Amino acid sequence: MAKGTKYKARPMDENGFIHYTDEEHQIWSELMARQEKLIQGRACPEYFEGLEKIQLPKDRIPQLEEVSSVLRKETGWEVAWVPALINFDKFFALLADKKFPCATFIRTREEMDYLQEPDVFHEIYGHTAMLTNPYFAEFTAAYGKLGYNASKEDRVYLARLYWFTVEFGLINTAEGQRIYGGGILSSIGETPHSLEDPDVIRAPFDPIEMLRTPYRIDIMQPKYFVIDDFKQLFDLANGDVMAMVKEAKRLGLREPLYPPKEEQKAS
Repeated sequence: MAKGTKYKARPMDENGFIHYTDEEHQIWSELMARQEKLIQGRACPEYFEGLEKIQLPKDRIPQLEEVSSVLRKETGWEVAWVPALINFDKFFALLADKKFPCATFIRTREEMDYLQEPDVFHEIYGHTAMLTNPYFAEFTAAYGKLGYNASKEDRVYLARLYWFTVEFGLINTAEGQRIYGGGILSSIGETPHSLEDPDVIRAPFDPIEMLRTPYRIDIMQPKYFVIDDFKQLFDLANGDVMAMVKEAKRLGLREPLYPPKEEQKAS
C-alpha cells in the first residue's frame, strides 16, 4: 500500500507458477536462516505452531499455492498474488474474502535488513503462520470487512489498529512477552528491539489507544501494544469497532513519540 516502489512483482505463468532466479532463492534462504535464529525465545507459541503446519522451504521461495493449500485446510484462508502496489479498496476486499495479499518480489541484497515495501519474505514468513490460528484469522477477515465499508477518514484510524496488531503486535505468555506481529517477525532489527530495548513502551491492549496512536513506517517502533491472548482480537473483531473509531476521533490523536520525518533527516 506504499505510494511508490522500485520493485515489481514476479508474474505467474499459465500454470500459476512463479519463476525466481537462483539469487532470489538464495536471498530467501539467507533471510530464513538468520531470522529462524532470532525468533527463538521471542516469537509466540502460536507462530511456531503455524510454521510447523506450513513447513516453509529453507532453500527456495515457496510457491503461493503451497502455502494456500495449508491455510485453506486450517482456517479457509489463502495467499493472493498482487502487484507491488494495491489500493486500499483492493487490500480490504482481499482480507474480507480471506485472501492475504502477497507481492511476489523479494528484496535486494542492498536492502536485506530493511525495506519499506512488504516483499514475499515479509508476507509469507512474517504473516502466514499466524493465519493458521482461528482467532487471529477471524480477526483479520473481520478487519477487512470493516475497512472495506469504512470512509476514507475512518480507514486512517483503522490502519493504526492493523499496525499495532497484525504488523507490530506483542502478546503475554507464560514465558513472558512474545511477538506475533509479522512486521516484527520478518525484521532482523525489530525482533530484538521490540522485546529488549529498555526505552520502548509496551502498553496493555487498548483498542481506542491503538486507534489514537500515530506511527511511522520507516523507524523502529517506540511503542507496542500487548494482548493477553488471541481471543481478545477475536472479541474485538466481533465488537463495535466503528464506535471505538468514533470515540478515538472525539478524543483526538496522541502526541507522536518520534521526531518529524524532516527533522530526523536533518539531524
